[in-house]
Amino acid sequence: MLAIKTITMNQNQMNTLVFDEIDTGVSGKVADAIGLKMHSISLNNQVLCITHLPQVAIHADHHYAIKKLSHDEETYSTLAVLSEDERIEEIAKMLSGDVVTAEAIDNAKRLLHG
Repeated sequence: MLAIKTITMNQNQMNTLVFDEIDTGVSGKVADAIGLKMHSISLNNQVLCITHLPQVAIHADHHYAIKKLSHDEETYSTLAVLSEDERIEEIAKMLSGDVVTAEAIDNAKRLLHG
């Protein structure tokens, strides 16, 4: 889908591309390549990407947290812009799960800042 959207986006004059877990089933170098490609697309277009892979997420300029909440049989969604520290913590969670270790934090910093 990434390749198809990349090829056709100029023909359709799209300004915003939305990718919902386009990285499912990949990891490592392929995930990093997907992140790099989406970042290059974002230089001339708006790209919104939902991902659970740190190799993809690290290439974003901005990170948001979307949460689903339920109250009195109603469901709500919230969206929050993440600060730099929150961004690091979210990448660390992607790396280590719910228990964020000091090593995961250090690794997240290295991934985000080269």
